[in-house]
Formats: sequence, C-alpha cells, structure tokens
Amino acid sequence: MEGYFLIDYPGFTLDVKLPLPEKGVTALFGPSGSGKTTVLRCMAGLERSKEGFLSVAGEVWQDERRGIFLPTHKRPLGLVFQEASLFPHLSVQKNLQYGMKRAGNVQAEGFETMLDLLGIRTLLDRTPDNLSGGERQRVAIARALLTRPRLLLMDEPLAALDMKRKLEILPYLERLRDELSIPVVYVSHSLDEVTRLADQLVLIENGRVTANGPLADVLAQPDLSVFFAGETGTVLETTVAAHEADGLTRLEFPGGKLYVAGATHAPGSRLRCRIRASDVSLALSVHPDTSILNTLSATVVAITDGDTPGHVLVQLQLTDGEFLLLARITERSRQALAIKPGLIVIAQVKSVAILR
Repeated sequence: MEGYFLIDYPGFTLDVKLPLPEKGVTALFGPSGSGKTTVLRCMAGLERSKEGFLSVAGEVWQDERRGIFLPTHKRPLGLVFQEASLFPHLSVQKNLQYGMKRAGNVQAEGFETMLDLLGIRTLLDRTPDNLSGGERQRVAIARALLTRPRLLLMDEPLAALDMKRKLEILPYLERLRDELSIPVVYVSHSLDEVTRLADQLVLIENGRVTANGPLADVLAQPDLSVFFAGETGTVLETTVAAHEADGLTRLEFPGGKLYVAGATHAPGSRLRCRIRASDVSLALSVHPDTSILNTLSATVVAITDGDTPGHVLVQLQLTDGEFLLLARITERSRQALAIKPGLIVIAQVKSVAILR
C-alpha cells in the first residue's frame, strides 16, 4: 500500500508519503494536531488533497495527476471512529445486516467467524443502548469488517472508553491483527495501545512523517524519544519456554532469555513484552550478588541526550542477537563508567511488562 497527500490549510501543511505494509496494523502516532486524523480522512476519501495518491492491493484509489479519485462510498474500506455510531433503533444483528446489505454481502460471508472473533454472538438480540462501550465498539468493528473491506481505518477507537473497557476490547483487537489478511491503519494517542497492537509505526509531527518502520525498530531509536513523553522503551517478541517451579516464566528470544512473573500463557505461545528504558541499568561486569534476574550482554551502539533532565539514552545491541535495547542512565553514571559506542556492557533489566 502506498499513499501521498499534500494539503495546505491556513497555518498548517500536511505533506506525507506513506509506503505501508499490505497486512498487519500500522499505527499513526504523534502529538495532537500533527495530522494523523487528516491522513486517515485522506485515505478514506473524506478529504481531497491537491496532490494525492493512494494505491491499495495494487488498485489505485486516487491519483490526482491522472484525474483519478474514488469517492468514499466506492472505496472498499471499513471505518471505525471513537463513537460506534450504531443505529439505536436496530438490534445488533440488524446493525450488522444493514452494513452487509449496503456492501452487497448478501451471502453473509464471514458472519459466523466475525461473531466468534469479536465475541459478540450473545449480543445479537440486544440494542446499542443495552451494550457497554466496549461491546458497542466490537459491534462497530464487526460491522465494518462484514463489508469485506480491503482496508480498515480506525481513528482512536478506544479513546472514549475507560480503562476497564479498553482492557476488555484490546484482546479482541489483538486477535484481529493476527487473523486479518488486510492492512489496518490505526490512529492513537496511547503508547500502550500502539505497543500492544502495532506491527508498523509511523511517527507524525507538524504534518510530516518523522519515522516509518517496524514497531521495534522505531521504538529503539533514541533520537525519537521526545515522541514518547518519558515512556521510551522497546518491544520484544518472545516465546514462552517454560513455567518454573518458583512461579516465574522463562521467555526466550533470539539472543537471550527473560524471567517474568504473572504469565499464564501455554509453553510455545508467542508473547510480546515491553522493556522501558528506565527499567534498564548498565554494569561493566556480571554481579552475582544482585536481586536482578535478567541480565543481558550487549554492545553500546549510540548515546543521545535523554528525555529527562540529567540523563542520557543508551542504545544497545545484544551480543548474541539483533534485538536493540534502550537504557536511560544519568550523565554522571555514563561518565563514571566511561560508556561509549563499542563498549560491551551488561544490561540489567529490572522489570518487563507483558503486553499480550
């Protein structure tokens, strides 16, 4: 999928070029007013840029140089916004059937699968006012997907939900990411949502793309830490190796292993984890007299100014693998340990957050 959009507003210009994967979740992330929702509206055909191009699965939906512009209703896409916008007088089943009918899905292709995938089978006879916020959003997502879209656009779909409802719906969104064969573009202000759901991360600031790449690669760039407001860290894909007798779970990944508490996933399961830079300290050698269980040998790749006063961010590459890690240490510690690129250090991981 490829897009390019140029729009001039008074005091603001959107100028973005977006080569994106044809499958998986791409998150658009950045500060308020950076242009994320405008990009989504351009993809949907709700905004028309004076210079624009959009190709999805090899089909051109917009090419202003050739005079091509498919209006929204002719673009095979699904839209999910902050509000579910279900018809209040129709049951869940009739809301879903309405969406299918409008899209010509008269054979109800995928209906049964979608009920199970989003856990809404027991809701079919209820009306929207008898649903929780999370349930309404799951129905809205199902309705969008039952139109058989080639692209799913989601504009902060969890922003209107409280934390309990967000935690309720996130596992369903993770299942969608793993099951869908179409690209999903997901706008969010929440780094927690992005690190749980995204495969690709696009950082947007002042109408421009600052970074675009695989989630782990973008998060591991220390010079981009300003986007993450003190929550700088990296994401690691691991495999559950075993549940130990002492209650800890051993996770393995190319180049190392980690021990975590609270994991209930079966051995062999894939598990995404987040390691915050503030939870990584550095040493020049292994210390046997420490309570920190997770230690990894790594080489210093780069050092930049930190995202908090008096600190620096150290980018590390594991000695036995390609995984990049970030550590936030004080400038005083950097000087005391003579930390510099090329130095081999021991990364001490104090805490690991299980994302799924």
